[in-house]
Amino acid sequence: MFNVADYFVDRNLALGRGDRTALFTPEGATTYRELAGLVNRVGNVLLDLGARRGERVLLALSDGVEFVATWYAAQKIGAVTAEVYTFLQPKDYRYFLDYTGARVVIADPVTLDRLREAGIADRQVLVVGGNDPQDNEHDFATLVAQASGTLDTAPTTRDDVAIWKFTTGSTGAPKACVHTANSPIVSYESYARGVLDIDQDDIVLPVPKLFFGYARDLAALYPFGVGGAGIAFPERTTAERIFELIARFRPTILVNVPTMMSAMVAHPSASTQDLSSLRLCTSAGEALPAELHRKWDEMFGVEVVDGIGSSEAYHIYISNRPGAARQGTCGQVVPGYSARVVGDDGTEVPDGEVGTLEVTGGTVALEYFGDKEKSATTYRGDTVHTGDLFSRDADGFYVYHGRADDLLKSGGIWVAPSEIEHCLIGHEDVVECGVAGFEVDGLVRPRAYVVLREGVEGTPELAAALREYVRARLAGHKSPQEIRFVTSLPRTTNGKLDRRALKAMS
Repeated sequence: MFNVADYFVDRNLALGRGDRTALFTPEGATTYRELAGLVNRVGNVLLDLGARRGERVLLALSDGVEFVATWYAAQKIGAVTAEVYTFLQPKDYRYFLDYTGARVVIADPVTLDRLREAGIADRQVLVVGGNDPQDNEHDFATLVAQASGTLDTAPTTRDDVAIWKFTTGSTGAPKACVHTANSPIVSYESYARGVLDIDQDDIVLPVPKLFFGYARDLAALYPFGVGGAGIAFPERTTAERIFELIARFRPTILVNVPTMMSAMVAHPSASTQDLSSLRLCTSAGEALPAELHRKWDEMFGVEVVDGIGSSEAYHIYISNRPGAARQGTCGQVVPGYSARVVGDDGTEVPDGEVGTLEVTGGTVALEYFGDKEKSATTYRGDTVHTGDLFSRDADGFYVYHGRADDLLKSGGIWVAPSEIEHCLIGHEDVVECGVAGFEVDGLVRPRAYVVLREGVEGTPELAAALREYVRARLAGHKSPQEIRFVTSLPRTTNGKLDRRALKAMS
């Protein structure tokens, strides 16, 4: 028998940690005892609304205690959690409503109107902090206050489906990677404990929002395994807000992504910020350019533990280690996993050569829900064919070379856009960049979209200088044919560069 909520919430009471803080929010601190009681009450409400074991519960909810309690409540009753971003358009919410088939939806004032426009009259909707509820909508605070604080844990096992983790949708409609309850506990033991050595004194601040499994697990799952604490805040993430939260809560781990690391480094107040409470900063979601890593080290001096994972394999499976990070790499295989870099014929390539990464481990998803064809090409038992291009060195460190389906053929030679992007980020005036192909006289050439640091003007002279900067460091055919200066880059809800949108700009 195994239940995610029982292990990561209720077990803390059994171990005498009830009075320890589980979650910090701008409104105050929540202890494990308070969280466990709220989980029970919300679980009873979900049951009354018709949520059932094995069925999806859809969370379209801003970060906060209610999000965390509702997620664990769904787990405790044996339902399957599925979370979506809070700033989607109605058509996107319609897609997730249809795809999940959730009969119970959790919303708040940020998402409610767009969910209504998408069509939720046939669902039971639990609204956190809402006003003027419609017939099928129920006030969270009212029902929770009336609910019993006692709730039996559903008799689930490690083999029961428990979590849907959505792909980013950067190359198509998001798909649900179907995970059993085994995935979070194995990931906690192998990565959180085996790599980060997370403990009860850690306080974790996530840059991404909690709908993104990378952030939710690191802030509201892994710390709970050892009696540590996470931080949740409802607002959109900005560099200013992260600096404020670090100053207020003094976290020990910052869960970051390269985009925000770049924004923090480039912020006018960066040099005055006190990040001394942090023992490390994780980076994932996208490969961390070595030059951005160098800029971060020079500005803040906080160790970065870069890694790579995926929804398909639940969380991080290759990572650098604290005290032994190697810039420009994603690190080494996480304990409990194995990896191969293979060629087109499926055989392993020699160290130093580029191929496609395959990862094997106990957290690989069962399938993409509703897509048997894609599942068959991606999942092979407990192995996932990632589609990511990697090389491995003699010491077992893995270097990311982009996605196989992102490659451009420029001048008859394959070019990885990420290689050009990682080069340009090293220029002192560049904060972000994205590279896409465009056609000139029937030939594909790379075009770079560049975000400059504050106060720098995007002139023709600077564009020429950036092209020369790349030419001096990479092969000539990799230098962008054109540089376009933009104020921002298109991003997916998970903060990754949206390459489909970038290609559309070209």
